[in-house]
Amino acid sequence: MDRHRIPDDLLAAQTAWYVTYERLVSVQDTGAAGHRRHLLALSRRIAAHPFWETPAGTPAARVELKEIGRRLAASQTAP
Repeated sequence: MDRHRIPDDLLAAQTAWYVTYERLVSVQDTGAAGHRRHLLALSRRIAAHPFWETPAGTPAARVELKEIGRRLAASQTAP
């Protein structure tokens, strides 16, 4: 299968989503609402990205985006 060329801004949003999610699960009581709002904003940006309207915006591309984003986020949050 050909690798999809995922736009940089879409990949950055997905990576930020995973980083923000990790921050959300690690906060105690303060700051959770702000992280939730940020996750919602990132989710909207990802879902409404014009890339999904192109022929390259396939379900396989969505999976690839999540896999790459997860790896990038893990490298950013690693100690």
